[in-house]
Amino acid sequence: MTTNTAANHGGKAAAAMHWGGLITALATPFLPDGSIDLAAMTRLLHAQIHAGCPAAVVAGSTGEAAALDEAEFCQLIQHCKTVSNALKPGFRIIVGTGQSATRKTIAQTQLAQQAGADAALVVAPAYVRPTAEGMFAHFSAIADSSAIPVILYNVPARTACDLPPAIVQRLCRHANIVAIKEALPDPARMQALLALQDEQFQVLSGDDPTALAAFRMGASGLISVAGNVVPEVMMQLYLAGKRNAEQADALQQQLTPLFELLGIEPNPIPIKYAVSLRFACHDAVRLPLLPLSDVHRAPLRACLQSFLQALDHAISAHAA
Repeated sequence: MTTNTAANHGGKAAAAMHWGGLITALATPFLPDGSIDLAAMTRLLHAQIHAGCPAAVVAGSTGEAAALDEAEFCQLIQHCKTVSNALKPGFRIIVGTGQSATRKTIAQTQLAQQAGADAALVVAPAYVRPTAEGMFAHFSAIADSSAIPVILYNVPARTACDLPPAIVQRLCRHANIVAIKEALPDPARMQALLALQDEQFQVLSGDDPTALAAFRMGASGLISVAGNVVPEVMMQLYLAGKRNAEQADALQQQLTPLFELLGIEPNPIPIKYAVSLRFACHDAVRLPLLPLSDVHRAPLRACLQSFLQALDHAISAHAA
């Protein structure tokens, strides 16, 4: 197996940084004319930083990366890096760069790095369904060529291929592979991956509803969708999941209806509507996605408003 040294690629020197905690996969707000709403993106980032998050994912699947052209991709990364540097130096911008072909993923990762990305989130190659050995070669080649750390991403429900723990075990030895986002909601899978976790390779949940269970098993963090609209509550869930079982169970019970509603149509359709409610922006998505169906809007709006009212009450009580 080919591994680059930390001197060549930042590699495990970068891995010494902690890649856990609550990290939100940010939606990309659009204006009615279809352009990126950079002002709304700034508000989203500010909310993440205010909640105490260490990083955010931009241009991932929740951010409709497949619908962004190259100029928009770079513009989004540059804007987010500039804003985060001003608000909280050290806040990391993780960029979704995974494509269905290895050469294209390498090129996209290099483009992201040049635009200011701190790490690349690389999803298993969708649709092409490589063998396990093919995925090992794919991720190894990307990590070999990358000047920024690589986070593996496994989400078989979307990609139609699975990155098995046996291959992750080999990949996690690579000097430039620092974490995995595992979105398969299976306790046995999480347990197998956690056996690989150490100071240089972290395991992150990629599934909001089962994240608490993952925290209790030892997962280092979560890459969240719900964090777009309630980052404060998701941060509480993460912290309570590590040290306060009673509070964590109560939060999980409160969050379950929201998790269910955010899955009522394919991501990011529901979260775009929820983001529009909290951050005063449009819920525009790009084809082939359509905005959230009318029948689902009132229940999601009511659920989110109850959370925001509770947050306002808690903030007022704390200030008093």
